[in-house]
Formats: sequence, structure tokens, C-alpha cells
Amino acid sequence: MLRTARLVSGLILMVFVIMHVGNLALNLISIETADSAIVWLTAPWLTLPGVVVLYGAATVHVGLTLRALFLRRTLRMPVKEAAQILLGLLIPVLVAEHALGTRVYEAVTGHSPDYEFVVRSLWVDSPVTGFKQVVALLVIWAHGCLGLHFWLRYRPWYPAAAPLLLIAAVLLPVLGLLGFADAGKAIVAMAQPTFPADVTPQRIAQVIATKTTFLNLTYAVAFCTVGATLVLRAVRQLQARRNLIAVRYESGQVVRVPRGSTVLEASRVGGIPHYSVCGGKGRCSTCRVRVTGGAADLPAPGPLERITLSRIHAGPDVRLACQIRPTHDVTVLPLLAASIERVLPGGGRQPAPGREQEIAVLFCDIRSFTALADHRLPYDIVFLLNRYFAIVGKAVEQSGGRLDKFIGDGAMALFGLESSTAEACRQALAASAAILADLDRLSEELAAEIPAPLKVAIGIHAGPAIVGAMGYGGVMNVTAIGDTVNVASRLESAAKEFNAAIVVSDAVVALSGLDLSDYEAREIDIRGSTRPLHVRVVPQDALLGGGFPLARVAQSAA
Repeated sequence: MLRTARLVSGLILMVFVIMHVGNLALNLISIETADSAIVWLTAPWLTLPGVVVLYGAATVHVGLTLRALFLRRTLRMPVKEAAQILLGLLIPVLVAEHALGTRVYEAVTGHSPDYEFVVRSLWVDSPVTGFKQVVALLVIWAHGCLGLHFWLRYRPWYPAAAPLLLIAAVLLPVLGLLGFADAGKAIVAMAQPTFPADVTPQRIAQVIATKTTFLNLTYAVAFCTVGATLVLRAVRQLQARRNLIAVRYESGQVVRVPRGSTVLEASRVGGIPHYSVCGGKGRCSTCRVRVTGGAADLPAPGPLERITLSRIHAGPDVRLACQIRPTHDVTVLPLLAASIERVLPGGGRQPAPGREQEIAVLFCDIRSFTALADHRLPYDIVFLLNRYFAIVGKAVEQSGGRLDKFIGDGAMALFGLESSTAEACRQALAASAAILADLDRLSEELAAEIPAPLKVAIGIHAGPAIVGAMGYGGVMNVTAIGDTVNVASRLESAAKEFNAAIVVSDAVVALSGLDLSDYEAREIDIRGSTRPLHVRVVPQDALLGGGFPLARVAQSAA
């Protein structure tokens, strides 16, 4: 419930910021346009319900951040986590001057501040304050966008929408700041301020004095609140240190932490690498551990932990390190070794978490390559393979796929990482047609050098697979594993057995929308499956004449 409250309050504040920045951007048209839009974009937040919702959301969001800071057993955390907390705590201090200025002006003068007053006070009267508000806008926007990114990044639709969201995330604050600058230039060009007649210089001085008083009080409350949180946390830590427990790791390390600390916090205190992709919020399972000692004394899993563990079909001895708070000594074995983070090369990235995704997989292999390579110089073999790899790589990339890896004289490609499964199937079929066509041209070019035309066997299958960054050190690439990959590899082997160019599963044919009913239908036994797989077998001469459906798909993809 507290996480939901933090998320909802953050979304409310982000909506307010978007409307505020959008209103600011309208100054690019004119100050009058921005003023007229206040009724729709800013004024609703000044009504009693709007004030209650806005200030309530701000109070809840900041309060929950301070609560999380107080409850933390250690201040060691990933940089992105620390940056998000620091930016969140800075925001109230940065926006206080602007927020108080507009509220005090309205209370003292009885007039709502228009853009002329706001921009004049920030651009002409106090440029330093204006600069601080620019910094505040950038900090608030960065904090909000980071929060939205961390919330949405594992949604299935997010990778496809991310480029558009990034454009909006960059464009909106830029337009807002340009509107602010344009309004500032217009204000400077005015000979005299056009304030209401009863807003005298004496009242303006009263506004400034009142604002300064409340601003100093706000700063004092903010710093005292954060300071008190840290002091109370330190007192709590001192009291907790009188009652330490030992978290033992199967690798031999022992970390002593206050009773009630999570195992993930123990890992951070002890400097032990420990995955936690979601930041310790219980949304992923990358921090999971097997409890090998002291399991009987552990508190029962809470609702959030139970849901996550049930999704991965975890055994009874597996728990989430971020959720269990041992009250007695415990021994654990992290199930996902995170030592890879320490050996990533400079500029490297942490492995992306795996996710299940519907994709299409293509395997391609040269037929009779061993016989072709006999009695040839190594340079000739490397030259031939590089020409072949270039054909495969170009066909895959131009069709919208991702070349996964080369395995000897074979290749594996993934389609649908950023598109629908139907589109992925069409892309895979288009890539196979392009490979066959380009390989025929290469055979003609090298006819005097090779004893027979080059032939390939291609297998294509679609279905769910686990997709993520896998590897070691500098050899870390996005790849896929699972039955779908194994079946695609089996279809490529079947293409060799049938002396065919392509063997494609009926699932791919159905999703692609192509009519391959003219080609032979067969059944293939798949290891581990009790039912045979229905496939279509495409012969080697399928592209002759250009009438084959794959040829048309390849042309449309190009």
C-alpha cells in the first residue's frame, strides 16, 4: 500500500509538472496566450480540491521518501538509487521560493499572479532566482522521468514506446525553457510594468518581505526534517547494533547486521555482490537466495514476496533477499551470482534482466561446408565465410532482425525484440528469402572457384523465449534461450535432412499471413514433445522466377 501511495503521489506531481511546463511553453506564442491557458492548465490546481490533491501528494511523496531513508539499514546503495533520493529531497528546497512567491503575492494583493509578474520577478528583478528555477525544473523533470522509467521499463510495450517517450521527455522541458526565455525578452522590452493599479510599490515590498520570512521558515523546516530523520536513523542504528545477527554466505563470508535488516542490506554492508534489478522492491526475483540454515526462524513471506516467488515456481527454501528480515542467524546462497558486475570492462553495462517474450528465431547453416573447405587454403576459407556472414548479417538487419551469433559456419538471428510476433515472422521470412537470393549471386560470382553452388539450410520457428543480456565480461550480448530456440535449430537440421532450403513451422506461416499451401507439409518429431511439429518444406529452387511468396515479402521489406 505504501509503494502504491508513493507511485500514485508521484504520478499526480508529474501530471502537475507536465501541465505547468506546457503552460510555460505557450509563451512562445505570446504572454497573453500563456495567461489565457492558465484557466485550463494551472488554475485547476489552485482550487480547494486541487490544492488538497497537490499538496497532499507532495506531502505523501516526501514523507515516504524520508520514511524509506529512516528505515534503511545502510546508506550503501547503487548510484542511480542515491541520485533519485537526493534529487527528491532537493526538490522542495528548489521550488519553495517560486511557490511561496506566487502564493504570497495573491494573499497580499488579492490578485492572481499573471505571467508578466512571474517572468518579471524571475527574469528582470532577480535573475539568480530565475536561474534557480531553471535548475529546479531540470531536477524535477529528471527525477520524474527516472521514476517513470523505473516503473515502466519491464512493461512489454515499453521498448517500442521508449523512443517516442524519450522525444517527449526532451522536447517538453526544452519548449518550456524557450517559452520562459521568450517571455523574458518580451518583458525587458516593456517600458513599465503593467501591474493592477492597487498593486503599489509598497505592496510589492510587503510581498517580498513576507515571502522572505516564509522562505527562511521553509528552509529551516526542510533542513531540520531531513536532519532529524538522519539523527533518528543513527540513534536507531546504535540501538540495533546492540542486538546483531550473523548472515552467513555459502561462499564463506559472514556479515553482522542489526536484527531486522534484510539479507540484501547485509550483502551491501559486507560489500558482497548481489543482484537486485528492481532496487529491492520485491518486483523481480534477481536477488533470490536459497536458505540453507536458519529457515525455521524466518518470518513467513509477505503477499508481495509470495506473488513473486509463485511466478518463478520457487521451492520452499527459496526466498527474496530484499524481503526477508531474519531475527536469528541465517545461512544463504545467492542463486544469481553477481560477481560479473566487478569485471565488466570500462564503460560496460550491467546485464539486463531476462524476460519472457514472443519472438521468431532463424537458424542458417551452409550445407556440406566440410567438403567445400577440404584442400583449400585458410585464407580462402576465411574469405568465403566472411562473404557468407556479410550476406546473412545484411539480410537480417535490413529485414528488421538482430543477428545474435555465428556458430562455425552457421548463424542465429532474432526477430521481434521490438515488434509484434506477426511482424517478426514476416521479417524472418523476408531475411531467409534475401539470404537465398544473395547466396545465388555469390555462387555465380565464385563459380570458377567453388565446385558447386553454395547451399544453405534455414530453420524458422516462433514462440516464447527468455530474452536478456548474457555472457561474461566484455562478451555480453542480448540473446535468447528456450524451447523456441531449440526447435528453430531442429528445423535447420531438418532442412538438411530434406535437402530443402527452408523448413518453417506452421506457427510462423499462420502468423506471417503468407500462403505456403503449395509447398510440402510434413511432421517432425521434437525432443521432449509428445506431439510432432507441423512444418512446411521449401525446396532449393523456390525463388526461381520470383513468384515465391517469400520473394515478395523480401521485396516489400527492402
